[in-house]
Amino acid sequence: MPDFSFENEHIGLVCGIDEAGRGPWAGPVTAGAVIFNQENLSSSLVESLNDSKKLSAKKREALIDQIKAQSIWAVGEASVAEIDELNILNATYLAMRRALQGLSQIPDYALIDGNRMPRELGVPGEPIIKGDGLSCSIAAASIIAKVTRDHQMAKLAIDFPGYGWEKNAGYGVKRHQEGLATLGVTPHHRKSFKPIKKILGIE
Repeated sequence: MPDFSFENEHIGLVCGIDEAGRGPWAGPVTAGAVIFNQENLSSSLVESLNDSKKLSAKKREALIDQIKAQSIWAVGEASVAEIDELNILNATYLAMRRALQGLSQIPDYALIDGNRMPRELGVPGEPIIKGDGLSCSIAAASIIAKVTRDHQMAKLAIDFPGYGWEKNAGYGVKRHQEGLATLGVTPHHRKSFKPIKKILGIE
């Protein structure tokens, strides 16, 4: 379970950053950034935090309001157009920078989920492999990013029904593939991704 071991290695405000949506075929990539004041945290929240992928949708929904109420937080995203222009890795870094810049207080240090530091983040930091299961700040950021993006994909599904985005969040599962086969590619599909390029006949 995540704790504050990594945060406590540093002086000042420490921010956790994580993303959601690198793998889907449609929709933006979203990043969350969270700074906790450990003195003002409820023990029940700390004990409930974990990698968002290990929590049910119901559990994530229950936690997000608590996280927002007990932290400094922000969300950043990179659009489908930016993903196609920059590639998904660089677009992810852009979303992370935007999340950090959206915080009401700029942190002194950033903990990033993954194995690489985003370029030009603006503050010192370090990547932590599987950090969303090790750091409370990163775990909270992963929950905010995931819930925010899931909500956005559910809204897009209203205007673009037939792909199952309200359930699959744009991942390339069977329902999504069936929608592409019958309905075609939408403006929200990532045209730089191989499955979409294949449908469009782009080499």
